[in-house]
Amino acid sequence: MRRLSRQGAVLGAGVVLLFAASTPAVADREESLVPSGGQENGNLNAQVEVIKYDTSKNGNGPSAGPVAAVQADWSPPPCWYAPKWTPDELRDYYQRGHEAIHHDPGMPPEAINEWSEERRNYIDGDYEDFNQEKEGEGMWWGAVQNPNAPFEDQFACDRVPFWADNGETPDVENIITPEILAGLAYEQIKVPGTEVTLAPGGKSKVNLPTWAWLDGGEFKPVAVTASLAVGGLDMSATTTATPKSLRIEPGTKDARLHPASGECTINGDGSIGEPYVKGKADQEPPCGVTYLRSSGDGSYAMEATVTWEISWTGTGVAAPQALPDGTFGNEQAVEVEEIQSINR
Repeated sequence: MRRLSRQGAVLGAGVVLLFAASTPAVADREESLVPSGGQENGNLNAQVEVIKYDTSKNGNGPSAGPVAAVQADWSPPPCWYAPKWTPDELRDYYQRGHEAIHHDPGMPPEAINEWSEERRNYIDGDYEDFNQEKEGEGMWWGAVQNPNAPFEDQFACDRVPFWADNGETPDVENIITPEILAGLAYEQIKVPGTEVTLAPGGKSKVNLPTWAWLDGGEFKPVAVTASLAVGGLDMSATTTATPKSLRIEPGTKDARLHPASGECTINGDGSIGEPYVKGKADQEPPCGVTYLRSSGDGSYAMEATVTWEISWTGTGVAAPQALPDGTFGNEQAVEVEEIQSINR
């Protein structure tokens, strides 16, 4: 299966940014290179929209936000191959591209020649008339870029459009799979904000434990399902995030954590830590912090971060498969004062 040069690969992928360095005007003509079918409003990457997301079980609210993967070498897929064009749509795509580049005086000759050669391949080369005789029996597959990925990584999928009959899964690296859908669903996960309850109320006291906890009703599993049904494909994946632990960073070195690791595990009911009750002010909490020095006229920026265990299931995959844990947290101001004593 053919690959293209850097310039041709980007054209073959359907993203008209390849000549931005030599001819900035190309970016303004994106819509002119868009196939007529299934690519509305000039969206060059409309396959992203073909993937449907069910976020009805996702986290919500003004404080909700996306998780960050704790595994530094993992990220959602930057690109993949999926069904994109019918024969008519691919013909229209190449015709629009042909007209656009031939009317651009700044287009490099080698780029024009490469595009023309690629187009001829679908007219009277490896294929004939864009496989018109197989209309309805399959689709042209092409590269799809993840707009959330680093720009250069998006073009790792550099094959020119290729044909696959309905129901056929091409033997090509980075072909769309339930696992790829799971990674894309990971990007859509949102979890609740992590402002913990602190007690005793008011200002914390030097050398007295501050109890910290999160209610189980607020911290429960969330999930997003990504699905794709096109070109004979029908697959989906559901990515689920389950609260795992709470980590506290006190905002100063003059503090002692409870437990010492700073990691508060989740309870059986989904809560984290234990609510403070009157009479326990001098007891060590299962989750909290003891400040050893006053914050003076200011406050400490305590950071509370929840770690979420993330897994997925999907088409042909019934048992949960692990994805990297994700984290989400925020800072909250904590004022700490000295305990005043009276000498008589």
